[in-house]
Amino acid sequence: MLLADMGAEVIKVEPPPLGDDSRQWGPPFIGGISTYFLSVNRNKKSLGLNLKAEDGRRILWKLIERADVLIENFRPGVLDRLGFGIDAVSMINPRTVYCSISGFGQTGPYKDRPGYDVIAQGESGMMDLTGFPDGPPAKLGASLADVVAGLYAFNGICLALLARHKTGKGQHVDISLLDGMVSTLTYHAGIYLSTGRSPRRAGTRHPSIVPYECFQAKDGFVNIAVTNQKQWENFCQVLGFPEIATDSRFEEMKARLANYGELRPMIDRMISKMTRAEVMASMSNVGIPAGPINTVGEILEDPQIHAREMVMELTHAEYGPLKVLGIPIKLSDTPGVVENAPPKFGEHNRAVLEELGYLQDEIGTLARTGVVSGG
Repeated sequence: MLLADMGAEVIKVEPPPLGDDSRQWGPPFIGGISTYFLSVNRNKKSLGLNLKAEDGRRILWKLIERADVLIENFRPGVLDRLGFGIDAVSMINPRTVYCSISGFGQTGPYKDRPGYDVIAQGESGMMDLTGFPDGPPAKLGASLADVVAGLYAFNGICLALLARHKTGKGQHVDISLLDGMVSTLTYHAGIYLSTGRSPRRAGTRHPSIVPYECFQAKDGFVNIAVTNQKQWENFCQVLGFPEIATDSRFEEMKARLANYGELRPMIDRMISKMTRAEVMASMSNVGIPAGPINTVGEILEDPQIHAREMVMELTHAEYGPLKVLGIPIKLSDTPGVVENAPPKFGEHNRAVLEELGYLQDEIGTLARTGVVSGG
């Protein structure tokens, strides 16, 4: 979707009879199509294509011959068996950037295992870090493994295209959901790699910084991040206990970490007397980062998000107005565009086939025989 947002012609090849599985993932649905599908498929064209049919495979080869990039998310070996593996594609079009996204990657002992977002979240250690010490592991609210894999695929494809500009050759971009999630461990991984001890889940706490977490105000929750000594002194001042700033139990970060059990209730008592707006104002006045814990609805109605065009409106031929998320990559000279609504299954069959040189009678035959479907 990011590639399409930035101007690439993206043709989504979907299998009959219903297309991409995520079209059926709901509720909720709009006009019979899931909001899940609608959230990540704008600006794409849809080609309903039966790759088990010889004519269907021939159509895919015609697309590959002129494509810059092929993106696939089958388990390793599936496209090889269909005849569309990296070696076969490179022989036909050596300039193709071939991007494979899978649960565990194209190599290693787990490469043949199926994988989804929740599997990668669990195996990566991320779920073991998420939640409170006295509760079970928790899945992140968003499908972060899927999103991170997509972001890394976008990066890898752009890098491979840049390399092709110099070498004239494409290459294989191998993206794993598990690799992506492991890469997000950053300082948590550093703790284990340096000490041999696995960090444990700690609610909203940070393992090295205090206070850097969530607190409950009168009307909801807020995050506050105090990362240096000056911020600590200002924090104590605005909360009304300046003497705490120089208390030997809390004066330095190391001491605050060691005496967290005594410090946290003191802060809780002060924050609980304030509204979220009061907390935000007091922290902002002295340069301390703070922010509310928003609901999804609150952030999507927030003026900052709208000023940044992170909520956009499309018009779908069947559903009418359709709101979607905007583009987080802001380019000054060549900005992306949220332009076309997510496609109906097979919506672009005729247009794509005509571009490949198929005549009207041939397209009709392909539709009648089930080689192409939807539309």
